[in-house]
Amino acid sequence: MTEPGKAMAPGGDQDWQALVPLDALTAWMDGEGLGEGPIERPVLMAGGTQNILLRFDRAGRTFVLRRPPKHLRANSNETMRREARVLAALKGTPVRHPGLIAACPAEDVLGAAFYLMEPVEGFTPRDEMPALHAGDPAIRHRMGLEMIDAIAALGQVDYLARGLSDLGRPDGFLERQVGRWRAQLESYHEHPGWPGLDGLPGVDAIGCWLDDNRPCDFRPGLIHGDFHFANVLFRRDSGELAAMVDWELVTVGEPMVDLGVLLSNWPEDGAETGPVKPWPGFPTRAELIARYAEQTGRDVASADWYEVLACYKIGCILEGTYARACAGRAPKATGDYLHASTVGLFQRALKKIA
Repeated sequence: MTEPGKAMAPGGDQDWQALVPLDALTAWMDGEGLGEGPIERPVLMAGGTQNILLRFDRAGRTFVLRRPPKHLRANSNETMRREARVLAALKGTPVRHPGLIAACPAEDVLGAAFYLMEPVEGFTPRDEMPALHAGDPAIRHRMGLEMIDAIAALGQVDYLARGLSDLGRPDGFLERQVGRWRAQLESYHEHPGWPGLDGLPGVDAIGCWLDDNRPCDFRPGLIHGDFHFANVLFRRDSGELAAMVDWELVTVGEPMVDLGVLLSNWPEDGAETGPVKPWPGFPTRAELIARYAEQTGRDVASADWYEVLACYKIGCILEGTYARACAGRAPKATGDYLHASTVGLFQRALKKIA
C-alpha cells in the first residue's frame, strides 16, 4: 500500500477492472457484513510493480484491497494468505502496520486470494518529499532512525505466542539462503527469452563468499524481508513512521536480514545523495547499525554479511520480473528497470566482499 490518492491508470498487469470485478467483490462483502450499497470511488494506487492495490469507499468507510497481478506466479495466492495472516497476528503489537479488515483465502471470488485492509494516511518518500520533511534535516534524521526502530520492534515480536510458529523454518535458515535464492534465479529459465546468468556479475563469487563467511549467531524472529523506503509510509506532520507495507516476503528467520536489506539501499557514509531527495540529514550507516544494536541488544559485527545477502537475495527476486518481461508476462519497461537494479545490487555486493 502506498500514498493515498496517488492513482495509476489501469492497463495490462494492473487492469483492475478485469481483475477486481466489483459485482463479485460487492457480493462477497455483503456476505462478510462489510457495509451495504455500491462500491464507490475505486482508485488503483501506485505501489510496486507486482500486486494490485485498489482503494475504494463503501457505506462511508474506506478500504484498500490487495490481490496478485494478472499473471499469477506459482506462490501468488499463498503469498496473499500469508500476508493477511501476519497482519492479523500483528494486531495489538508495537509494530506499525495496516490493520487487516477481512481476508478471502479462496480463489473463486476474484480469481485469486485477496484481502482488505485499513488505509494508512502517509507518504512513501521515493521521490520528492513534502515541504516539511524536505526542509528539515532533523526530521529526515528521525525518519532514518524510525526505520531502524520499526524492524527492531518486528524482530522482537513473540511469533510463537502470536500463532506463527509454522510461518517459516528457523532451523538451518542461514544455511539455506544461498541455495534458496540461487535456485529461484535458475528457475527463471522457464521463461522464454530470458538470457540467463549472462550479464549478472559475480553470482557465483557472491554465493561462495556468503557460504564461507556465514555468521554463527542466530536468534529467530519475524522479518519483513523487503524493508526499504518504497515499503514504508511516513506521517505528513512529523518524521514518524506510519506503517510498514508490502509484506510479501514476511517469514520467521533471522531479524538481521531486515537490517541488511535496509543497508543495501543506503548510500555509503559521506555520500550526499541517496534514494530519497533531499538526502542530507539522514543518519549514516554507522548510526543505523548502532541504533539497531541499542534497540535489540544484538551483536552487529556481521552487519556487512547481511547487507551482501540482501543484495544477493533481492537481486535474485527482481530478476524474476525481468525474466517474465522477456516472455511477455510483465511490462518490458518494468522488467528492464528491475534488471538494472539487480545488476547494481550484485555490483554493490562484489564491492563489499572485495
